[in-house]
Amino acid sequence: MQIIIVSRHLSSARTITIMPRHVIGAVAVFFALVFLVSALFSMMSLHFRLPIVDSILVSIQQQETRQTRDYITNNLNLMATRLGELQGRLLQLDTLGNRVSDLAGIKRKLPAEGEAKPGQGGPFLPAPMSASELQQEIERLASAVEQRAEELAFMEFHLLEKRIEERLMPTTLPVRNAVIGSGFGYRNDPFAGLRSRHDGLDFSAPSGTPVVAAADGVVVTAAYHPEFGNMIDVDHGDGLLSRYAHLSKMDVAESQIVRRGERIGAVGSTGRSSGPHLHFEVRMLGVPQNPVTFLKRGDGHAALPRR
Repeated sequence: MQIIIVSRHLSSARTITIMPRHVIGAVAVFFALVFLVSALFSMMSLHFRLPIVDSILVSIQQQETRQTRDYITNNLNLMATRLGELQGRLLQLDTLGNRVSDLAGIKRKLPAEGEAKPGQGGPFLPAPMSASELQQEIERLASAVEQRAEELAFMEFHLLEKRIEERLMPTTLPVRNAVIGSGFGYRNDPFAGLRSRHDGLDFSAPSGTPVVAAADGVVVTAAYHPEFGNMIDVDHGDGLLSRYAHLSKMDVAESQIVRRGERIGAVGSTGRSSGPHLHFEVRMLGVPQNPVTFLKRGDGHAALPRR
């Protein structure tokens, strides 16, 4: 860019050439002057404590203090809310734990009887908790909640295990409205009249009376036996087996899954039998067990009539 200067004081016109570096230099000088003037004004204001500067500084400090106080207050409120939630959750878990422990048959650890807390009293003087104290209490309650959750998980597993065991334990009467004939143990053989061992329990009932499974299981035998006649063996797992003999009818087949109380056959007098009845056995790993030991756990054994 060129600027031509013409004046009557000059004998001839002058030409000034402005290069880009001249423009950049002028802009730099301008900003440098502005910065220096601002810095000088700030130094003078701080040195002489001008009222306008004091009011600006006080306003900034008050705003920062208010923001900090609001932030701390909000955090404390959130922590207090979290603390209350954890306390409520812990109370719910304790109540639920007591109910589940009763169902699962597990005794929870309680304070020893006769162990009394020392006497306490006095006026109530509220003592607000600091942020660090709130955090410590939250961590303590969170740990307690986690511990209660683990206890509940253990009790749930134990309860599920107990329910499965009950479902697989032959505790249901295989024949309703029957009379107990020969019991488990030794007796006089009905045919030979000699002392013999009886490995089961006889239920005397009319021929055709329904016979049900004493527990859940899988049918492993459903066939005719020379002595037991029509015989059904149900495997309940872990070596536990129940046997139903002298049936007039078999309503299940081998490898069939049966449920507790499900009909599997009917009372009869097949095989070596002196009359209509059900011969019921319970075996553990092939060893005969007294069926009464298992049936006593059920509901119908106490009202069962004896001959």
